Amino acid sequence: MRRAIAVSCAVLTAGSVAPAAEAASPAPAPGTVISKAPLPSPLWLPGTGSAQRVTYVSTDSLGKRAVSSGAVFVPKGKPPRGGWPVVSWTHGTVGLGDGCAPSTAGRSQRDITYLTRWMREGYAVVSTDYVGLGTPGVHPYLDGRAAAHSAADMVRAARKIHRSLASKWVVIGQSQGGHAALFTASLTRRYAPELDFRGGVSTGAPSNLEGIVALAGPYIPHLPVDDLTPYTAYILAGLRAARPAFDLDRYLTPLGKTIVKDAETLCYDPMVARYKNVGIGQMLNRSLFDAAFFKELRSVMEVPLSGYDRPFSIAQGVSDTTVPIPLTLKLVAELKVRGAPVTFKAYPGADHSGTMAASLPDTTQFVARLFKG
Repeated sequence: MRRAIAVSCAVLTAGSVAPAAEAASPAPAPGTVISKAPLPSPLWLPGTGSAQRVTYVSTDSLGKRAVSSGAVFVPKGKPPRGGWPVVSWTHGTVGLGDGCAPSTAGRSQRDITYLTRWMREGYAVVSTDYVGLGTPGVHPYLDGRAAAHSAADMVRAARKIHRSLASKWVVIGQSQGGHAALFTASLTRRYAPELDFRGGVSTGAPSNLEGIVALAGPYIPHLPVDDLTPYTAYILAGLRAARPAFDLDRYLTPLGKTIVKDAETLCYDPMVARYKNVGIGQMLNRSLFDAAFFKELRSVMEVPLSGYDRPFSIAQGVSDTTVPIPLTLKLVAELKVRGAPVTFKAYPGADHSGTMAASLPDTTQFVARLFKG
């Protein structure tokens, strides 16, 4: 563990050392394994033959080396010819604190059930925690490029420790992870060209949120939505982590500074419990409808509309109140106009979480087709 921490710190500081030192000791390549250890059996998915927790080198959205962690689940039995095809799972919101990382904190029953189905379909599952979630630094929440890099580098790292894993892989994500999956589908063929990326699935993905967040200000009344302020605080904390040179504090009240600071460490349930009765307007001392703020937020969160050269599926629950369907319909329309290879389906009656299960009969067939050939 001490060695892993030392290597992590070396990776994080590699971009700030003198040029001569860089030449003598280059930063490890993305996907380099820093440490590995058996995953405790209570954290295994049903049907797992072996599982490890891995820390590895990745890249943040500014192109600097960063450290991520995650878990690798290899199915029981003999791998097919060419190795187990890989599903890189990008998880939904759990919080920003290191104690929230799924590879150490475990997963919800919803996610366990969902991932178990994919393993039964014959895939190895690798699951990044994302940069800063369980590793040094604050997790840059909804920093799509950093999350996409973490997802691809998780595959690279997993294949280094498991020769039974194939190079062909897809990304599948829900909510925050659905956002990450879209960035992965757009960026990965350029970021990790040596891997055989086939496409992906995104469910409940937040998009076009930057325009909505920028409308907030001290004039927003308290609304009866328990997780609205916690989600906003996560977005603001993530923005500060992704763009540390940006002066976020000038938009925050003293209470807002406290809430955003707490967002850096509190997992989702405790964060909601603490701040469900606090309104967004109480966090802000000025409007976020500000060119400087919007520029930085867009650079972190805005879903790309180009770069997609592999098929991907977007699934959306009609009854989703966390990511309302009009936001997704706008994204899909913009993608289709640009000729992106997107398949879209809405699921009547499905809420934010329910979209995962509702879409499974369609998405398992979609992914099976991606792996043919």
